[in-house]
Amino acid sequence: MQVEITREYIEQVEEAIARDDKGFILESMSEMYPADITTVLYELDTNESKYVLDLLPPETGSQILSDLDYDIRTDFLAYFTSQEIARYVNLMDSDDAVDILNEMNVQRREEVIALIENEEKADDILDLLHYEEDCAGGLMAKELIKVNINWRVRQCIEEIRRQAEDVERIYTVYVVDNRDILLGRLSIKALLLSKDDKLVKDIYSEDVISIESFRDENEVVSVMQKYDLEAIPVVNIQGKLLGRITIDDVIDVMQEQAELSRQLMTGISENVEEDDSVFRISRSRIPWLVIGMVGGLLAAHFMGFFEADIAMLPALALFVPLITATGGNVGIQSSSIIIQTLSSNAVIFENFAQRLLKLIMVAFLNALIISALVFGFTYLFRQDLKLSTVVSVALFSVVMLASLMGTLTPMLLDKLGVNPAVAAGPFITTANDLLGLAIYFGVAHMLYEL
Repeated sequence: MQVEITREYIEQVEEAIARDDKGFILESMSEMYPADITTVLYELDTNESKYVLDLLPPETGSQILSDLDYDIRTDFLAYFTSQEIARYVNLMDSDDAVDILNEMNVQRREEVIALIENEEKADDILDLLHYEEDCAGGLMAKELIKVNINWRVRQCIEEIRRQAEDVERIYTVYVVDNRDILLGRLSIKALLLSKDDKLVKDIYSEDVISIESFRDENEVVSVMQKYDLEAIPVVNIQGKLLGRITIDDVIDVMQEQAELSRQLMTGISENVEEDDSVFRISRSRIPWLVIGMVGGLLAAHFMGFFEADIAMLPALALFVPLITATGGNVGIQSSSIIIQTLSSNAVIFENFAQRLLKLIMVAFLNALIISALVFGFTYLFRQDLKLSTVVSVALFSVVMLASLMGTLTPMLLDKLGVNPAVAAGPFITTANDLLGLAIYFGVAHMLYEL
């Protein structure tokens, strides 16, 4: 029966470790998924986690090590010998094994590779270590199913049975020539329905989407999303089949991208976790906090130019938070939509005039509704037509300008090769505060002069 992971169960595991009760741990975890066991290990200290992992079957342990967070795994593996790591690496897919080996120093890495029993696995790992982590070659696994175009169906089935021992999930059978050049794919259905003496070249499909090993991981994500692929073959510049990237690896990249964008948009300048050191977390947050502070000081200094207007009509100061908050919110909304579009690699610069016109129409409608509501509330409670007009006209202008800034700034940064996510959050909010105040007091000055 599946065990529910609760604080009480974690305490039971800790007590079992303390009294060396291996039976309780093995029995309670026998029905658990590796991901659930990983959750338990996160609650234990390093020595306790290693105790548990040593009891589990090596296949389960290899999956758990593959799923551990980078920072935790790096510290955790320091307690393992090279022989122990090699035992787990030998059971992993080559891409997962390379991820772990890349986290080690060169000496430890070479020791582990030398201890891998499967020579073919070791060769695959050495091949993958040459690729950068953030390119298609760094994401791919060498394990796949391929058949020669000149083979007959009988030979294909035998070869698939042999190769399938090393492949956890079979998505596609790839067809290659004698030089391993990718030619197409062979569906399992076509293979099963064909006679044993049928040639592959008579039943395979040339319709195959592949990606070069040097392509950036963002391009991999874009292609697999666009064509709704569960796996994509990776080829070199000559078209030779090198490996494949599966959907689980792409999901990991998408999660990393989303986390990075979220942190940048909220003013965190580097990738941090909750359990990182106080210094690192503080260092990641301070740059944008300083920018926000400078923006606030500039806004306060800027308001000093309108002291006379505020002294003449103190009620103007009451609506400053409304102007700055609305401008910031509108800017964030506009930039978020553009950043989402840019992250999907959609071409937004085609029909730019039409898109800009649509943007202006949306901004105009929003600005009209908000300014009308503000005019009504202000006049209802203040009974001041001129003040109501100033606030509503200023707010209308701020919404229009903030919409344009929130849209154009990420697009400009993207053109310049800068991550557009940095345009959101504190940057646009601070810029809109200054521009919003300028518009607000400018409108007030002009209307009260008339």
